[in-house]
Amino acid sequence: MMPRIVATPIAPLVLPDLRLDPRRVAPEVIAAALPGPGRDRLAAGAVLAVTTGQQPGLFTGPLFTVYKALSVLALARRLERAAGVPVVPVFWVAGDDHDFAEANHAAFLDGAGDLAAIVLRERAGDAPLRPLSREPCGPEIRRALDELRAGTPETEFKAATLEWLERCYRPDATLADAFAEALHALLGPRGLVVLRAYDPQAKRAAAPWVLKGLEVTLPDGYTPVFVEAAQGRDRLERQEDGGFVTRRSGERFTRADLERIARESPERLSPNVLLRPAIEAVLLPTIAYAAGPAELKYLPDAAQLYNVLGGGVTPQRPVPRWAGVIVESRVEKLMERYGLGLEALDGQPGELEARLLREALPPATVEALAGLRRELAERYERLGRDVAAIDPTLERTVQSARNAALAGTQEIEKKLVASLKRDNETLVRQIARARAAVYPQGQPQERVLTLASFLWTVRWRAGRALRRIPLMWVFVIVLIVALMIPITAILLDSPLGRSIARRLEGEAPGDGRTAGVRELERRVEVLETDLEDLNRSISGMREELQFVQRLLEDPNKKPRGS
Repeated sequence: MMPRIVATPIAPLVLPDLRLDPRRVAPEVIAAALPGPGRDRLAAGAVLAVTTGQQPGLFTGPLFTVYKALSVLALARRLERAAGVPVVPVFWVAGDDHDFAEANHAAFLDGAGDLAAIVLRERAGDAPLRPLSREPCGPEIRRALDELRAGTPETEFKAATLEWLERCYRPDATLADAFAEALHALLGPRGLVVLRAYDPQAKRAAAPWVLKGLEVTLPDGYTPVFVEAAQGRDRLERQEDGGFVTRRSGERFTRADLERIARESPERLSPNVLLRPAIEAVLLPTIAYAAGPAELKYLPDAAQLYNVLGGGVTPQRPVPRWAGVIVESRVEKLMERYGLGLEALDGQPGELEARLLREALPPATVEALAGLRRELAERYERLGRDVAAIDPTLERTVQSARNAALAGTQEIEKKLVASLKRDNETLVRQIARARAAVYPQGQPQERVLTLASFLWTVRWRAGRALRRIPLMWVFVIVLIVALMIPITAILLDSPLGRSIARRLEGEAPGDGRTAGVRELERRVEVLETDLEDLNRSISGMREELQFVQRLLEDPNKKPRGS
């Protein structure tokens, strides 16, 4: 059964303007992209680009990474239709990042629906902060894949999912390359450009611009430039004599030293999170960046860096990426049974369970406890007045006795609920697992769970059709990015629709069509185009599913056209 996907917007969507002129992308940058239809379009001529990016993660990292990629796919399509020029979606793999603790683990739901996690390995606290582009998966990746295989449910789609991950996450691959290949396998066929920004040619093209970041001192006293030194990737602090010192290792560099590094070993230089989008705007004709909540907050602070790079570098508009929750059928059924919304699962463990069990108490018991509390409160109030009239100093003693008596009723209720918990262990487990599926570790699902959690527990597609798994998500996002075509547009040809349009435009009945009505008609045409595209994609998916089903029926038979 297919899951329900619930959008949870992180910010209002404001589409970027299209004032930037299309331009050709340098061959050095194109060479850093993995081969596919997206790279072919990037190399074909003058284009615009929509970008997003993320540091590498184990098994593609949390869901929001895939959502970022889906967002640029949908946004590029929307803007290309509006601009009439090619708009290419690009995912910038930030392999320069050195935060191994963020990249070394993956969380998933095990066969019982409980939250589980895999850690590739730990990095020693005093180890150099090596970029993820040079951090190998190593032999530990075999154990990590074995743990994933052992800890996940057996389904007909599990083998295809594991084969995809095993093909990309190999012992000899770096974490950055494995991540890039896995993302490319999923969305490259749909036109996503997976750009390995750490590729030597791309680093050489970016190095002169990264050096310009040395002219900026950020509020923390450091430049937005990293250099790889004795302690790994290290921030540079400007000195009064014009030189620079690394934050951790204390190594000194002159400007000439850094220029030599840019020429001879450009992979040692990299931008921080503020400078990176400006470097993207130099290397790519990007008009928008699909950003997460944190990026939406800090990207406005990058404005000064564009000025340092020169007047020809135009800032791209940050656009909120798509955000949402995948609600599996088992969770959906539980929510329907108890009349719960998603927000009910966003709380401390035990809170929802206690509330539901409290509601399950016999009405007579609930009323008896409520009546006891009322009676205690009333009698202690009368006693308090009488005592205060005799000796005001005893008023606090009466109040304490009142509170203790009421607390006793609360304790009775807690013990009753605890007894019900013991008798309703199934309900308690179901709620705990629903919470783990929707708000694991008390965080949004998209920030914890990896995509693999849903590829084998839901009836998506198998084998060759794996690459089409996200199609439904892409279409959902396209509708969101297209501003969810107004209901008035859908009803345009009805009397109600015409009446609404007249009111929107202040048109008197009987007048000709207004600009507003024509705009609504145009939007209907756009929606019809989207639906036609979806129908074509669904037809292709049906054919691929039939292909896979024939393989499953007879694995030794190779259908025609394979």
